Amino acid sequence: MAEAADFQGMSPSPARRWLRRTGALLAGAPLLAGLLQLPAAAPAAAASGSSTVAVALDTLTPSAPTDGDTLTVSGTVTNKGKQAVTDAQVDLRVGPALSTRSEIDTVAKRTDFQPGLDGTIVGGKYVKKFTKLAPGVAQDFSISVPVDELDLGSDGVYQLGVSLTGETSAQQWQQVLGIQRTFLPWQPEGADTKTKTTVLWPLVSTVHLTAETGSNEQQTPVFLNDDLAKEISPGGRLEQLLSLGKELDVTWVIDPDLLASVDAMTRTYRVESGSTTVAGTHQQVAMAWLAELQEAVADKEVVALPFSDPDLASLAHNGTTVTGSLGHLKEATDAAATTVKTVLHVTPSTDFAWPVEGAVDPSIVKVATSAGADKVIARSDSLQETGGLPYTPSAARPIGGGTTAVVADARLSTAFEGDLTKASTATLAVQKFLASSLTLNVQTDKQRSIVVAPQRMATASQARALAKAVSALQEGNWSQAQGLTSAAGAKPDANATTKVPSASAYPTSLRKQELPKTAFQQIAATQDKLDRFKVILTDESRVVTPFGRAMNREMSTSWRGRAAEANRYRNGVEWHLNSLTEQVRLIDKSETKLSGRSATIPVTVQNNLVQGVEHLVLRLTSTSPTRLKIGDGDYQEQRVEVSGGHSQSVKFTTSALANGRATVTAQLFTQDGQAYGDPVQFDVKVTEFTATVMLVIGGGFLLLVLAGFRMYTQRKRAAAREAAEDDPDNPDETGEASETGETVDAAENPAASEDRLKKESGPLRGADDPEQPSDPAPDTAAESADPSGTGERVDR
Repeated sequence: MAEAADFQGMSPSPARRWLRRTGALLAGAPLLAGLLQLPAAAPAAAASGSSTVAVALDTLTPSAPTDGDTLTVSGTVTNKGKQAVTDAQVDLRVGPALSTRSEIDTVAKRTDFQPGLDGTIVGGKYVKKFTKLAPGVAQDFSISVPVDELDLGSDGVYQLGVSLTGETSAQQWQQVLGIQRTFLPWQPEGADTKTKTTVLWPLVSTVHLTAETGSNEQQTPVFLNDDLAKEISPGGRLEQLLSLGKELDVTWVIDPDLLASVDAMTRTYRVESGSTTVAGTHQQVAMAWLAELQEAVADKEVVALPFSDPDLASLAHNGTTVTGSLGHLKEATDAAATTVKTVLHVTPSTDFAWPVEGAVDPSIVKVATSAGADKVIARSDSLQETGGLPYTPSAARPIGGGTTAVVADARLSTAFEGDLTKASTATLAVQKFLASSLTLNVQTDKQRSIVVAPQRMATASQARALAKAVSALQEGNWSQAQGLTSAAGAKPDANATTKVPSASAYPTSLRKQELPKTAFQQIAATQDKLDRFKVILTDESRVVTPFGRAMNREMSTSWRGRAAEANRYRNGVEWHLNSLTEQVRLIDKSETKLSGRSATIPVTVQNNLVQGVEHLVLRLTSTSPTRLKIGDGDYQEQRVEVSGGHSQSVKFTTSALANGRATVTAQLFTQDGQAYGDPVQFDVKVTEFTATVMLVIGGGFLLLVLAGFRMYTQRKRAAAREAAEDDPDNPDETGEASETGETVDAAENPAASEDRLKKESGPLRGADDPEQPSDPAPDTAAESADPSGTGERVDR
């Protein structure tokens, strides 16, 4: 297999080095004979005591020496035992050449000294002696030796050991009490075939911006905290990544959300602080960092990840069954190029998808390419070689459907993980990286394209170690830099594996860190609320853009391992959207009294947003239409438009059909029939037949009775007159009494009676009568959302 490939095409060692090694072997023969006569316990003690002293290798320069160089090795030795070490000496040991990367891995794991495997001592004056090493005390050492004195042979990688020999009061003989191993890449002249090496340089951070923005025209952004300011300030993680990366020939891989966040910091912004926000103060730092980045990428290849670096594996495994999830990935991809162009003034490549740690399966590849990417950055510990190739093939592999997998080398990509804050661990990481790269180069005479895809969010110490290794690699004689697009377009190796591993092969450790299905369901619910909200807004971009980007952030890869923080962020976005939608609402009403046959009922719509709302319909429905009609039926609808910061009173015509209490429901709807906000219910007490109305009815009845009585008396008098005319003896029965001034009865003047009743009871007002001074204005400034007072009377 590729990882076990032997060196091929090694040049013969120079005669001078061969003679020097032979001479050293002959000179050591008497010493070897003497060692064979030692007691058997001594060698065993030497091996078992090799961890008494801790040897730390802090610097090794140059990392990849050539002919004529002087190698300087420095560090510390610390006695971890309880007894002092005397007659101590630090030596350099050159071991055998290592022909495979597996051998490099084996050497790196060894801890104890093993005679015969840990090489020969350089000796001579290239040592550092200590009379005494007290327990617990660290002593510095530094040894400089011309490379020619190391007797290195053919081009390749050599084991280099730094050991300490000495004795203790319990073991009074010279023995190796501590050793540290590293690797020395040896390529003094340019290789006949150089590996084309692509190094990705990620600029990715966690989520920093919330969905909240200010109500001003600029929509002042609100940050979760001030962590981003720390990262881009001098000495911060992102500031160091930028300053280191601009000196290297690398491909920048950038999350556009990071650019958008830093760009937002260049203007007025606020930062959450408990239950309030405070003004941000790092505008100058943000402007300086962006200016430096613009300069750094001006002539370099830039790859833009989808906005906020969505977790493709989580989406593939848990999100595809949730409606709208893939749409968010498409939105994030579309926003990527625009953001990078706007902020950095360069055109990025958006053809690449990068799943977490390069781990892929068929569903991940399908999701990764669903938004337009046709290249997936995988890693060789996921898409593994199974064809038995004796070398590592080029990164590009066609995996079907027009998609290319760009398979990064796992050993090189993971070389700088872990804690590298100590100089000793960083130095070991650098040397192992270079050794692995050189060993890969000599596997075959065929030129290949290799990709290094380090972790997304390297710490400052990891970034420094990576930068040192890449700098040495690019100055070395076996590699040449290449961009990611070129690597992806290189001719694939016909014998390389192209089969994507199954879903069951996906690492369990990564699957446990994924966003759950409930997270995507919550995102979908937030999107549904946003869709219902935006249709009523006169300027939906003020809401759609910040919340759309916030939902992209909810899917970010950076939430891995931070489930609680991810949940809080999603809840915060949803809460803020709810608080905005609730700014457009119906004001509660208490019981309303309705007097008369018909009247108007006002319902108030309140808009506390800074922008107007429209495309709303207010529906008023009677639950007792046999007692109270709204309009011409059970309900009536009216269109509503309310300016920002105002309230609108909407009046509905009602008709009373019977006395009693009727429940009325007011509900806002969008124009497509979706209910908006909570309904408001209130009771209407119908008292149509009041005492006044009864008086009018009674008066009318009385008029009818009087009119009948009058008709009766008139007929009686007419009959009397006729009788009098027939009887000349009764001349006084002709009605002459009217001439005495008798008052006219009300029955004789029903019109006058009706006028008096009208004066007593007042006129009845119908739905079409003019409005009274007590009617609320149709559009007023925002009023209190408290319910109206008990016993509110509706104008008739």
